[in-house]
Amino acid sequence: MKQDLLIEIGTEELPPKALLTLSNALTNGIINGLKDARIGMGEVTSFASPRRLAVLITDVDNQQPDQKIERKGPAVKAAFDADGNPSKAIQGFARSCGVEVDELSQQETNKGAWFVFEKEEKGKATTALIEAIVASSLQKLPTPKRMRWGDKTAEFVRPVHWLVGLFGNDVIDMNIMELQAGRTTRGHRFHQQGDITIDSPSSYEAQLEKAYVIASFAKRRDKVSTGAEQAANKLGGKVIIDPALLDEVTALVEWPVAVAGNFEKQFLDVPQECLITTMEDNQKYFAVVDNDNKLMPHFITTSNIESKDVAKVSEGNERVIRPRFADAEFFWEQDKKNPLETRVEATQKILFQKELGTLFEKTQRVTKLAGMIAKSIDADITQAERAAALSKCDLMTDMVGEFPKLQGIMGRYYALQDGETENVAYALEEQYKPRYAGDDLPTHEAGKILSIADRIDTLMGIFAIGQKPTGTKDPFALRRAALAVLRIIVESELNLDLKALLNEAAKNLNDKVDANAKINETFGYILERLNAYYKDQGIPAGVVDSVAKLKPSNPLDFDKRVKAVAHFRELPEAEALAAANKRIGNILKKQSEHIAENVDASLFKEDSETDLHTALVNQQAIVEPLFETGDYEAALKSLVSLREPVDAFFDNVMVMDEDEKLRDNRLALLNELRNTFLKIADLSVLQ
Repeated sequence: MKQDLLIEIGTEELPPKALLTLSNALTNGIINGLKDARIGMGEVTSFASPRRLAVLITDVDNQQPDQKIERKGPAVKAAFDADGNPSKAIQGFARSCGVEVDELSQQETNKGAWFVFEKEEKGKATTALIEAIVASSLQKLPTPKRMRWGDKTAEFVRPVHWLVGLFGNDVIDMNIMELQAGRTTRGHRFHQQGDITIDSPSSYEAQLEKAYVIASFAKRRDKVSTGAEQAANKLGGKVIIDPALLDEVTALVEWPVAVAGNFEKQFLDVPQECLITTMEDNQKYFAVVDNDNKLMPHFITTSNIESKDVAKVSEGNERVIRPRFADAEFFWEQDKKNPLETRVEATQKILFQKELGTLFEKTQRVTKLAGMIAKSIDADITQAERAAALSKCDLMTDMVGEFPKLQGIMGRYYALQDGETENVAYALEEQYKPRYAGDDLPTHEAGKILSIADRIDTLMGIFAIGQKPTGTKDPFALRRAALAVLRIIVESELNLDLKALLNEAAKNLNDKVDANAKINETFGYILERLNAYYKDQGIPAGVVDSVAKLKPSNPLDFDKRVKAVAHFRELPEAEALAAANKRIGNILKKQSEHIAENVDASLFKEDSETDLHTALVNQQAIVEPLFETGDYEAALKSLVSLREPVDAFFDNVMVMDEDEKLRDNRLALLNELRNTFLKIADLSVLQ
């Protein structure tokens, strides 16, 4: 027989940013607990609101299935001594099983006879297991800080006030957090008076909704989003909904009601990012923009009640946001009085890292590196260096001091205000791009250069002082920085040598630390990030490894090789040629003596030798120009014609001939063949 299971933990208001995480963890804990107990179940539904975490599971088995327990003991031949007395081993085994030696069974296997203990264990009732499963799940919730309340010894992220536990229509006899489970819950804090008696697990959600609680996080989030969109439409605009803010607002309300508000148009003279940031971060409001994404003098809030006087709620929201906007307006006006370049000196007082110096010193290093990068790609050196010199100045402004997430964005505004070129101004914002996986890349020339230079300096510096990432710890976000450098170079098709960049960065650091010794390690670390980069594109790890073994230092060149090998891998000749490369590699690896560099065609005895050498020479004439231009795909497409002569060579030629001259010449031929392929990748890795 199967019945529905409902567990609800009723609390005081839970941390909004952690609500969804707590809900998912509780649900997974209960699911895993039931699975470990071998209890079958149907559909699982999670519920999470400010004052509750709940899980509803349909069609849960009434009890565990019976289980046959079998334990293997000592071998029969080792279980008794010469006099036929039980050994200590068999006695200890029997004792651990709770039986006498003569109660054990024997089992014949292909390795001989063994003593075994067999027992039929009857499954326990589900209701007898739930308490331990729920308690364990709650104990494992990812809560960094727990609290006690009243005179209780129980600990949780917030005080727990009620507990619902139903299996079918019956209350589960369990005590958790010093609370006895029942069937009563609570509705909305203001709209519903008194407790609510839950009739059955299946009626839980509907009964709460009648009590002004939308228990489903997903449904409540949809209502918050839809309500905000509809309110914005009435104002002639569209709402900006940040996913993280939407989740946070959803976690703050049980009965969401959208309420529109307005503010004075004079504030629109302030950069809209400043106003949007203070609305979202400080007040949890949604901003409203027009069809051109320009901020309108309106906002949308989400109330937790259906007010009888919505106008007063709106007025209260407007009154709260006004001083916030006034502060932003003041910061904007004050910051504009001093050009960005006047703030360079202030960066001397800000420590970037103890061993790597101040922000001012980092900026100097990045400026040198930016000039070198600009020269390498034939970009405007003056503008690249100017952008780098101003790159951290906006951190010294009042606006960024109040709203750190506006770093870079405000740099762009202030730079344009100061008369800097668009290339320089936008670079100040784009230096932080990409911020995360899948984020947009810089689009301006100076922005690409500055973004690369800043990250290369950080990577080289942190490795130089021995603080590279370990395990899951990456306090300087070096993984993200490395991947960002690779993405910008590859996707913007910048012809840059990564080793050269690291050498330059190390040279700039050498008055602080000895960075030269860490160049290769830093280079290897950055290249490792390509595995994740290409995995996201569906390119097999073997393809990437075949190129990585050659350690090409130009990421754009690396990318061309990977794309070429990925295309080659789909050709019908690929498997045979990869196998041949592996075979050749193994043969050459075993040679202790130096292999001749040149092949002597006059020493050929077999037609297959001549045919392979002729085909290889012809192919080299075709592919060498392709190697020079980086057209590796065309080169590999041409080299597949070597498959037949390679196969014929191995079928008809004894490489390790007794004649030393023949043997050495054949090894030289194979070495030349392998080196031709190695100008693109090590295809043996594909095997």
